[in-house]
Amino acid sequence: MTAERAGQRCLVTGASGYIGGRLVPELLASGHHVRCLARSPAKLRDHPWAGDVEVARGDVTDRGSLGAALRGIDVAYYLVHALGTGRDFERTDREMATSFAEEARRAGVRRIVYLGGLTPAGVPERELSPHLRSRAEVGHILQASGVPTTVLRAAVIIGSGSASFEMLRYLTERLPVMVTPSWVHTRIQPIAVRDVLRCLVAGAAMPSQVSRSFDVGGPDVLTYRDMMLRYAAVARLPRRVVVGVPMLSPGLSSHWVGLVTPVPAAIARPLTESLRHEVVCHERDIEEWAAYPPGSPIGFDEAVRLALRRVQEAQVATRWSSAALPGAPSDPLPTDPDWAGGSLYTDERERLVEASPQRLWDVVEGIGGEHGWYSFPLAWAVRGWLDRLVGGVGLRRGRRDAARLRVGDSLDFWRVEEIEPGRLLRLRAEMRLPGLAWLELSVEAADGGRSRYRQRALFHPHGLAGQAYWWSVAPFHSVVFGGMARNIAATAERGSDGGAPPRAGDGASV
Repeated sequence: MTAERAGQRCLVTGASGYIGGRLVPELLASGHHVRCLARSPAKLRDHPWAGDVEVARGDVTDRGSLGAALRGIDVAYYLVHALGTGRDFERTDREMATSFAEEARRAGVRRIVYLGGLTPAGVPERELSPHLRSRAEVGHILQASGVPTTVLRAAVIIGSGSASFEMLRYLTERLPVMVTPSWVHTRIQPIAVRDVLRCLVAGAAMPSQVSRSFDVGGPDVLTYRDMMLRYAAVARLPRRVVVGVPMLSPGLSSHWVGLVTPVPAAIARPLTESLRHEVVCHERDIEEWAAYPPGSPIGFDEAVRLALRRVQEAQVATRWSSAALPGAPSDPLPTDPDWAGGSLYTDERERLVEASPQRLWDVVEGIGGEHGWYSFPLAWAVRGWLDRLVGGVGLRRGRRDAARLRVGDSLDFWRVEEIEPGRLLRLRAEMRLPGLAWLELSVEAADGGRSRYRQRALFHPHGLAGQAYWWSVAPFHSVVFGGMARNIAATAERGSDGGAPPRAGDGASV
């Protein structure tokens, strides 16, 4: 189905949120003009598309700024909700939706598109969980506005950064044996975030006579238990044991989720309460408008694979430097919450060095091989021996060149992943680990001819073994990584010729 009109003017609320931040580039790619409503426009500046949109400062709760943002808009996307803001989020949701509906009608908006929650058939709305009840009520308010409205109703959205997916991820990765509430047997029809975005973009193309709700879901109908087991299989975790306990109420289970996962309790509780309802699509009418390509909608396993890809391809750049990233929906965004993306542990060190940036960089680039790692040589040697015992590369590879590095070089049991001469060296671990690890060393100029040295180690654990590994070695980080930062700085300050390690007695073996 083709768009009713091309190049429409779209307002996206919630552009700093999970769905909104991923919808904007999809709308731009479809030829639409985009305006984003944001309370803090600075939160959008790290997005790759920031220079291609108009940003209006304002808030859905402020009718003045909302009315101004809606002026001249054809299609308004309502992607905000009050989940996680407190106990009275239903009232807040109701007031925000009412303001938006009235201001959209007053501004002459031609269509509203809203992403809500899939609700079970045959269950009166008063008996729904507060979360689903509020989502349904918002849809009714927008549809009653007099503006043609597309309401998309989705269950669990599968994508890194989605609160529902993050809860599933942490529960499965951290608990090889799970004692769970009865809601693990509830049937759910999850949907990949890519397919949600495709449906949202299609919402802008509907003719004015279409004003209704659409169920959106993927091809698989699974219980929550099925999703945990299949997540474990895709993530290559040992098979999980899931035992249901009927007397564990949604309220109690939300506290349990809060203990096991970093998902905030104010979000986890309404989500777990909603899991007592079966949420399965009862119609597929959206397919008339969404024009799914071959292979779509995406199945659960493939959606999980796409969500997990962020760890391997983009997570370091996002968490360390807020770099612009590819615009694929499963890639991370700078505005994703801190608890999204799985566990990510870091050790960070910083020192002001009485040496020029070039002298400090020479020491950094000369690291490893014959020069060693500038702290606790015995610890590094033992780690190398242990790695070889389990079939790893150990420390035997050394380095290609004694003074210079390039991307792809092996460096003992590391690999050079990124190098910006004079500024940045990023290494990816190739030792045998229950997870993924990186080490980043960076140099920048400071005042008075001095330089600033930053060092960051990052570890993304794989399952419970990865969690146990990190916490077992964490007590030694102050010795290993702290000594490394001190000795690299000391070597540069002594004016070494570019990487000679400290002499015995100079602190090399902390």
